[in-house]
Amino acid sequence: MRSLADALGHVNVFVFAAIAFVCLRQWRRRRDEHARWAALTFALLAAVALTGEIIDAVYGEDGAGGWMDKIIVALIALFPYLLFRFGASFGRPRRELELVAAALTAVVFAWAFFVEIPEEGTAWPAAFTAFIAALLTQWTLLSSYVALRLWRAGDGQPTVVRYRVRLLSFGAIALSVVLIAAGAGGGTQPAWLALTSGLLTLVSALTFFVGFAPPLFLREIWRRPERSVLREGIDELVRFAATPTEITARVLPRMARVVGARGVGLLDEKGAVLGTHGVEPAAVEQHEEEPEVVRLPFTSGSLVIWTNPYAPFFGEEEFALLRSLGSMTMLALERSRLFAQEHEARVALEEADEMKSQFVALASHELRTPAAVVHGIASTLQMRGEELERTQLLQLRRTLYEQTDRLRRLVDQLLDLSRLEAHSVRIDPKPLWVRSRVEEVILMVAGDRAKDIDIAVPLDLQTFVDPDAFDRVVSNLIVNALRYGEAPIRVFAEQPDRYFRLSVEDHGGGVPPEFVPQLFERFTRSREAPAGTGGAGLGLAIAQSYAQAHGGDLLYEEAEPHGARFKLVLPVKRP
Repeated sequence: MRSLADALGHVNVFVFAAIAFVCLRQWRRRRDEHARWAALTFALLAAVALTGEIIDAVYGEDGAGGWMDKIIVALIALFPYLLFRFGASFGRPRRELELVAAALTAVVFAWAFFVEIPEEGTAWPAAFTAFIAALLTQWTLLSSYVALRLWRAGDGQPTVVRYRVRLLSFGAIALSVVLIAAGAGGGTQPAWLALTSGLLTLVSALTFFVGFAPPLFLREIWRRPERSVLREGIDELVRFAATPTEITARVLPRMARVVGARGVGLLDEKGAVLGTHGVEPAAVEQHEEEPEVVRLPFTSGSLVIWTNPYAPFFGEEEFALLRSLGSMTMLALERSRLFAQEHEARVALEEADEMKSQFVALASHELRTPAAVVHGIASTLQMRGEELERTQLLQLRRTLYEQTDRLRRLVDQLLDLSRLEAHSVRIDPKPLWVRSRVEEVILMVAGDRAKDIDIAVPLDLQTFVDPDAFDRVVSNLIVNALRYGEAPIRVFAEQPDRYFRLSVEDHGGGVPPEFVPQLFERFTRSREAPAGTGGAGLGLAIAQSYAQAHGGDLLYEEAEPHGARFKLVLPVKRP
């Protein structure tokens, strides 16, 4: 049984050396505080175990004696303190607790150099028994604190992280039990107790090893719940999520579950927030100021994760999985954006096609009537012109003039519309006396109904506008008021600042509220428009386009107490 215990001692040395190798390699890769304390802790334990093996091989069961044994015992006293520092690196404990841990360790460490260590197999003197009691107290208190803290840290963690921290917690307790058992045996330790201590030490060493470097097959078994969550997230991206809001709402909560985070933010490559879960967007933009925040960059974006200090250290692979899911999320967002663009383009094409069909139908309709009248008059004059009386000829000539004038206006409107759409209208502001110009336009378009129009424009008002654009807009507004409104019609203008304003107001029934959104669209006419008013539904669209080409706008508002008011607002562009 003693030989079996010795064999277990050799195995334990090998396992502790393997743990030290794993921790040192992890420290070289991470270079953070957690990895540094882990490397120091288990490098010390491996060094002590290996040194003991060397001493036994060189000096036999009697040991090296003297200062070498004291150094080894003092180093053993450092192990629980270094383990305490490893646990404290994830969250600093209270200052008083740190001072107590340091003081206990300092006392036991210094005491080790003054106590006389008895030979193996002999009874312990009272002084050495007191030292062992102090060592066991220090070791048990610090190891128990670390074990309890690591065990509680597993609550709410991803599966892999939870199992790893709790294995380390179990290893710390098991190692304390071994030390207590060794101390309870006194100077003479029976073979069965040595074998039991060796087995417990092996169990503790293996749990430490699996906690720091779990085998791949074990990690895959532990990670099944998180992989299921990831598969659900990928399915959501592929099958259900269509809009950016749906994508982030479905995927970000699952990202948080994979690493046990309390909040997740998704950013694009420019740092703009695309979506959040558990935190406000403003917190994502200021995340550098907060502790325990991990930023995961990936292709075309990054994730900002509010987590605890244990998850990044013990769940590196989970964070790597989040990078993959983050990249897939950005691809889904890009797909959603392209789909939205394609949908918008398709809708625009459909609207353009509908507008083209509407244009052809309306233009055909508007051209058909005057063309038919002109053709009818021409046919009458051709076949029966000599039979007609003078009054009939005069009537035909007047009708022919009216219909050709109607054709001319419609063609002018169509030409204006095509030029405005092609942005080929040149705006050339010039000094213009407003009142005289308005009077000329009214005389030209209103004819006999000019008496129904009240011009409230100061005689000395001068502005800088394009005369042609001005004429086009004002003439369309006057014709519109005469056609759809009622007298009196009022035209007034002012230039209180760097904007020129002209309003045309009538006292008719106004524009139906439901028709206001379509008021300036092409080929639109209200169903409530008076019968026989005619028009192709182009006048207001052309007037607004001319105003916008001039850098201004044409606005509509209700007149008081009733009626319609159209307000032209143009910037004054002085030469």
